[in-house]
Amino acid sequence: MGEEFNPSKPIYLQLVDRISWEIIKGERSTGEKLPSVRDMAIHSGVNPNTVSRTYNELERMGIVETKRGQGTFVTEHKDRLIELREQLKVTHIRNFIEEMKQMGFSSEDMVKGIRTYVNNEGENGK
Repeated sequence: MGEEFNPSKPIYLQLVDRISWEIIKGERSTGEKLPSVRDMAIHSGVNPNTVSRTYNELERMGIVETKRGQGTFVTEHKDRLIELREQLKVTHIRNFIEEMKQMGFSSEDMVKGIRTYVNNEGENGK
C-alpha cells in the first residue's frame, strides 16, 4: 500500500491537501466519518503520528471535527467548505499566474490563453 509523496513538502501537509481535495470534489460528504488514524496510516503508508497531525491540522482549519470516542468527521458547516473551495481556487490561480509571469507571459496573454483553452474544451467535449 502507501502513496508517493513529494519530498519537498511535509507529508502531513500533503495529506491535508489530499483530504481537502476529496472533500471539495464531493468524494467525502459533510458529516462523513474519516478512517481511524491507524487505518489511514496503514492505507497511506505513513506513521500514525503523521495522520494524527494531519487530522489536527484539518480540525484547526475547521474542515473536520473530532468527536471524542467516535472519531473524526467532515464538518457539517457547508459555509466553511464553500470558503475552503474558494481558498483553493485563489491559491491555484495565484500559483498559475506566478508561473506564467516567470515564463514571460503578460496578463493579456494569460487571459487569451485561458479563453482559447476553455473554448476548445467545449468543442472537444471534455
